[in-house]
Amino acid sequence: MIRLLSFLFLFALLLVSSQARSISPTQPHLLRSFKIKANQTARSCPYTVIIKTSCSSTSYTRDKVSLAFGDAYGNEVYAPRLDDPYSRTFERCSTDTFQIRGPCTYEICYLYLLRMGSDGWKPESVKMYGPNTRSVTFYYKSFLPNGVWFGFNHCNSGSVSAVM
Repeated sequence: MIRLLSFLFLFALLLVSSQARSISPTQPHLLRSFKIKANQTARSCPYTVIIKTSCSSTSYTRDKVSLAFGDAYGNEVYAPRLDDPYSRTFERCSTDTFQIRGPCTYEICYLYLLRMGSDGWKPESVKMYGPNTRSVTFYYKSFLPNGVWFGFNHCNSGSVSAVM
């Protein structure tokens, strides 16, 4: 009887854990009312941002690309311009690495990109490293709309682990 109960318990545990792994990360969304916080003069920390451009993106972009990310405590890092049309940033099938300094954060749980221009651009993923946080990857896999912040906010949803 104990063996049967142990088997049923293990089976139920396996079933629940396999269900949890099959949950796909949420899709990026528009954020029309996003306002950059003014606390950019807080204690400075270094971040590494690795952006992979999709192979189905345009061959290159001259669009202006900005980035904002932060934690659930209101700490936010803002990079007003990541693009550099002279260095061939964000070419199709490429990976670009940026070193950014900004206010120190804890676990990064939101990230938004802003694209301004007419070329178009499709990021595959954005991976973040920081001093007080585990690395986290946000999967876009879609063209960014023009002129509006587009991304993820997992700060209050409890699904941060789905994007790590």
